Amino acid sequence: MSRKRQRRAPDPEESRLEALLFGTGYSSAPAATAPSTEMHNLTDADLFLVNDTQESVGDTSESEATSDDEPVVSLESHRLRKLRDHPDETALTSRQYETRLRRQFERINPQPAWAKARMSEKSADGIDALLSRTTGVLGNRPAKASLTPGELAIERLRDANQAAAASDSGEAKSLAFHPSASVPLLAVGTADRRVRLFNVDGHTSPLLQTLHLPTLPLSQSSLTFHPSGSSLLLAGQRPFYFVYDLQRGEMLHKAGRGLWGSYDSTTAVAAPRKRPRGAHASSDSACAEGLEITSFDTRGEILAVAGKGGNIHLLDWKSGAGQVVDTLKCGASLRSMWWKGGGGNLVALTNDSEVYIWDVGERRCIRRWKDDGGYRGSARCMTGTQNGWLAVGSNTGLVNVYKDALAEGSLYQPKPTKTLGHLSTAVTALKYNHDGQVMAMASKDKKDALRLVHPPSLTAFSNWPTSSTPLGHITAIDFSPGSEYLAIGNTRGRVLLYHMLEYGAIRAIV
Repeated sequence: MSRKRQRRAPDPEESRLEALLFGTGYSSAPAATAPSTEMHNLTDADLFLVNDTQESVGDTSESEATSDDEPVVSLESHRLRKLRDHPDETALTSRQYETRLRRQFERINPQPAWAKARMSEKSADGIDALLSRTTGVLGNRPAKASLTPGELAIERLRDANQAAAASDSGEAKSLAFHPSASVPLLAVGTADRRVRLFNVDGHTSPLLQTLHLPTLPLSQSSLTFHPSGSSLLLAGQRPFYFVYDLQRGEMLHKAGRGLWGSYDSTTAVAAPRKRPRGAHASSDSACAEGLEITSFDTRGEILAVAGKGGNIHLLDWKSGAGQVVDTLKCGASLRSMWWKGGGGNLVALTNDSEVYIWDVGERRCIRRWKDDGGYRGSARCMTGTQNGWLAVGSNTGLVNVYKDALAEGSLYQPKPTKTLGHLSTAVTALKYNHDGQVMAMASKDKKDALRLVHPPSLTAFSNWPTSSTPLGHITAIDFSPGSEYLAIGNTRGRVLLYHMLEYGAIRAIV
C-alpha cells in the first residue's frame, strides 16, 4: 500500500507562478525539469533537461499521480480547488501544477493581441514583403464606423518614427500614409532632407528605407503617394521632382525631373532665379517654378502642379512620361488643391481666398467664389471630402466649414455652415479622415494647438486632446486609409501615433 508523501520544498517555477497568481513574494532560482508530456510548457533553453524515460502520469489518484522522485501538490486547500479539472482530483505533480497555474493566470490576464504572433526581428524583405501582403495590420474592422459627437475613443501608441529616434533628423516636415489599407506604410519627411519609410504596426514600427534628397528641401506637402500605391512623389520648392518606385526600390529620376523634361538637380541653385525685368516667359523660365503643391486625381492619371502666378499645370501621368498636357489659370497664386468626385473636378484655393472649381475634362471653371471673411493673404489651407464638406483655414485661426458649396452651376455666394474658432493662431494644417467623420485642424505657431472636430455636428470632441497631451508645435497631420491611425508630426522631430478605436482593433503582423 502506497504511503502519501510529504510535500517537499516548492520548486522555483512553482513559486514564481504562485507569486504571479496570488501576489506573494518570489525569489529567483534555477528551473526544474519536466516530463516529455509537458514539453509545450518549456522554453527553448529548458528542452535539454527533459527526461523521456519517466513514466507517464495519471491524474485520478495521488498514488497514480506521483513517483518516488517527484513532489506532489495537494488540492485539498480551498485556494487550490479552482485548479481541479474534475471533483475527484486531490493531488497534482509539480509539472501539472505549473500547467494549471499558467492556465489560471492566462484566464485572469489574457494575452495581449500584439503578443499572439512573433514580431519579425529583421526587415530584410522591407517594402517588398509589405507590398506583397494581402492583409493589413488591423483586424476586426467594422464595415462602417458611425461616430457620435462628444467624446472620441482614442489611445496613444509608440511614436511611429521611434526606430529612427537617434538620427537627430530635425523637424518632421511632411507625413503621408500609403493609400492601401493592406500596406501599413508611413512616409516621414524631415528637415535633414531625408524621407524615411516606416512599417507602422503600433508597436515597434521598424524603419524600412531611408531616401536622401540633398537638393530638395521638404515642406508639408512634399510627399504624395500615387493612388495605386506603386510609387511615391517627392517635390518641394524646387523646379524638379523625384519619383520613388516602391516595387523596385529605386528612384526613377535620380537627377530629378522638371515639368518640361529631364532636370539636373545636382546643379540646382538655392532658390529659383527671378526673371529679369522685360524678359518674356518661356519654357525655360517656367522650369524655374517650384513644385511644392501637387495633387493626383483619384485614378492617378493626372497630376496637378501649382505653378507661378496662379497657373495649374496638368501632367499626363497615365502614359508614364509625365508631360504637361495643359495649364489652367487662376487669378492668384495657389495655396491648396484637391480632387473632388471621380477625378473630374479640381478644387483650388488661391492666395486671394478664392475657391475655384475646375472641370478638368472640359478645361473650364464651373464655379468661383470667395471664402467668407477672407481677404488677400488670409487663406492658409483647405481640405474637403467626397460627400460635400469643405473647410478653409485662415491666418486668424478661424476655420470656415461649408456643406454642399461645390455644386456645379450655382451662382450664389455660399455661406459657411459654421465658423470654428477653436484655434487662436494661423491654421497651418487641415485634414479630413477617409469617411469625413473626423476633421483635424492645427496651428504650428502655438504649442499643443490641435482640435478634432465631428463634422456632422460641427462640434469638437471634448475628451481629446487634453492639457497633458504632449503634442508640441504641430507641423503635419495625416490619417491612415481606414482612419485607424492618426499621425502627428512636430518641430521636435517626433511623429506621435494614436489609435482611433472605433475604426478597428490593432493586430500583430505575421
